[in-house]
Amino acid sequence: MKRKTSISILMMAVWLSLTSMTTLNACSHQVNKSAAKTTADAHQPVATAVTGGEVVMGAARTSEYVPLLKNKRVALLSNQTGMVGDQHTLDLMLEHGVNVVTIFSPEHGFRGNADAGEHVSSSIDEKTGIPIASLYDGKSPMPSKQVMDSIDVIVTDIQDVGLRFYTYYVTMINLMDAAVTYDKQFMVLDRPNPNGMYVDGPILDMTLKSGVGRLPIPTVHGMTLGELAQMANGEGWLKDGKKCNLTVIPCENYTHQTRYSLPIAPSPNLPNMLAIYLYPSMCYFEGTTVSLGRGTDWPFQVYGHPDMTGYSFEFTPTSRFGAKTPPQMDKLCHGVDLHNLDPEAVIAKGINLEYVIDAYRNLTKNGKQFYLKSNFFDLLMGTTKVRQLIAEGKNADEIKATWQDDVALFKAQRRPYLLYEE
Repeated sequence: MKRKTSISILMMAVWLSLTSMTTLNACSHQVNKSAAKTTADAHQPVATAVTGGEVVMGAARTSEYVPLLKNKRVALLSNQTGMVGDQHTLDLMLEHGVNVVTIFSPEHGFRGNADAGEHVSSSIDEKTGIPIASLYDGKSPMPSKQVMDSIDVIVTDIQDVGLRFYTYYVTMINLMDAAVTYDKQFMVLDRPNPNGMYVDGPILDMTLKSGVGRLPIPTVHGMTLGELAQMANGEGWLKDGKKCNLTVIPCENYTHQTRYSLPIAPSPNLPNMLAIYLYPSMCYFEGTTVSLGRGTDWPFQVYGHPDMTGYSFEFTPTSRFGAKTPPQMDKLCHGVDLHNLDPEAVIAKGINLEYVIDAYRNLTKNGKQFYLKSNFFDLLMGTTKVRQLIAEGKNADEIKATWQDDVALFKAQRRPYLLYEE
């Protein structure tokens, strides 16, 4: 029976309203580099670049990838961000006769409504009846043999934000490993990286490899998922150093300096572009006792703690959609409000450890605990050295200087894999 369905625009509106979020202005090596703009088959672009004209998603370029999927059983990795205009890529594929037999869901689930780190069960997509195989169910990050035997090609269409500790790329790499293991094809329908305009942060010490750090790349790698997939393939970072059969469908009218505003929140606690720009500097608080605003109207845009002193700004995290049990829940926190910062100033600063250092010094001078007992701070940072340098009293600029040589080396290493002008 032919499936004809569409993902309701209303459902997306309900999702956004529940999160109290405003619309965001806030393998062989086969790569499709065609610059020819599709017409009849290209839906409206998801968003408009601040400079350089309209950005066309890889998913919109159906004339480029639909013929490659003809007569194949397709598994789609996507979530609520996989939109082309007002239509989900899943529906677009079905409309063009693509045989989608499985949906892979990442952290936060296919509809994007699960908390950070919350396990998501496999299920059936109510809109299409297609099985959803969760890759974030707490059992295994890899699909089962049964699922892999039922498909020919894996297609990834998901909005990443360009950070080493953001888990969507980890899910993609795991699926590329699965493609190597089971000799399946792999395709990326590329999307812009909203933090793609710079590279910053230490390269992951691979002894700290984890679910929030999968590849030897800086914290801010500045690459799209398509570019990162090419690099993982070309650098031998996949299972046993092998390559998968990779195809990337690039965006059009995008460069790494494009200020691309996401039209849909990529996850519940990144509600606007300022949060996305601050994310490279604020996420380290996840490994500490300090609240970074989960459970407030400004996640990743404030920080504070009940025992921090000398601040006039206060907030109280509460249980809410996307933050069911936020750190310091129902406790009055004293700290710093960043939600009125100028986005361009935040971008220009790059990773800014001043916030973490400020909170560390404030708490420790009063004998209060700053780091959590686990090593999660080090896993996020990708190195144990930064924690040591903070304890030694180094300032943010001194610490940032320690990884600049690594950044320069990485930028040279990644250059052959870039699809877009730097």
